[in-house]
Amino acid sequence: MNDSYDREKVIDCMFDPMTSEILSKLEDGKKECSVLSQQFSMSESELLKRLAYLIENEFLIKTVENEKCSISANTEKLGSLLDDDAFDGAITGLEKMDSYLN
Repeated sequence: MNDSYDREKVIDCMFDPMTSEILSKLEDGKKECSVLSQQFSMSESELLKRLAYLIENEFLIKTVENEKCSISANTEKLGSLLDDDAFDGAITGLEKMDSYLN
């Protein structure tokens, strides 16, 4: 696994309003890119571009089977990101969320 990622950039991606909605759809498991792109009124390429940093750093897993693209969450890695420096991470996350809401 690639562990040389920018933690702040990952958190920024996760708390982006659109990306966080997409991530919430992945809580139930793997989803086809075409389904997600329809749900969020964007092309598959736009969807993949939005999720690119999370995919590149293996927070999300992109698979292609029978020419169909699917995305799933790497719950273990996402969980470890949130567990690292849990208190500081929680404060930072809350501050970011507050800034998006205001």
